[in-house]
Amino acid sequence: MRVALFITCVNDALYPGTGRAVVTLLERLGVQVDFPAEQTCCGQVQYNTGYRHQTEPLVRRFATVFADYDAVVTPSGSCAAMVREHYPRIARRAADEGRDGELAELAGRTVPKVHELSEFLLDVLRVEDVGAYFPYTVAYHPTCHSLRLLGVGDRPTRLLRAVRGIDLVELPGAEECCGFGGTFSVKNPDVSAAMGADKVRNAVDSGARVLCAADNSCLMHIGGTMSRRGGGPRVLHLAEILASTEGNVT
Repeated sequence: MRVALFITCVNDALYPGTGRAVVTLLERLGVQVDFPAEQTCCGQVQYNTGYRHQTEPLVRRFATVFADYDAVVTPSGSCAAMVREHYPRIARRAADEGRDGELAELAGRTVPKVHELSEFLLDVLRVEDVGAYFPYTVAYHPTCHSLRLLGVGDRPTRLLRAVRGIDLVELPGAEECCGFGGTFSVKNPDVSAAMGADKVRNAVDSGARVLCAADNSCLMHIGGTMSRRGGGPRVLHLAEILASTEGNVT
């Protein structure tokens, strides 16, 4: 199986350790991972801001760069949702408007291969216990796109429960949005900050030492809110917990 890592902009620019953790984890499970250097932004920011036409070249580039792989794995429910849920719609609209009739066919060959990390582990590799060790109290925050668009359900928590040494505790108000929402946090900063404060308060109340999620964009927002508050649980991506072993705890 030829597997490619789609790192995403946020991880590439700010959290490269998450990408390395994905590679470490998958290679430990016997998967050879490629990193196509030609990959770029998936276009989520442009599309969410209303620039659909400007998103189309990014759809084409993504579909072309990853076309020859059997699977594409990304440590981002948000970007996976952009590709799986919105790319087909964008491509159909382009064809209907007579601007790019080939885009739908090109995207249609690549989009079904895209998996968020927990989906790939459980649905493709059929692995629940990935051999991880993480001796800390952890609360899991289900990010909005992974929860509501991708429907990952309990996949992340199933993986976490199988980690040796972990104490997985409930996060109060877990399914409430953290307030990031990409451009939402820029356009509605006061509302975003208030939602972030609620999420941080719930994280602190959980008693967890670590707050885990499958999207670093949300963890960036929560972690920033915590730092302004004066502290709270450490924020850590799911991949980094799953990549940890007894001899190499993150």
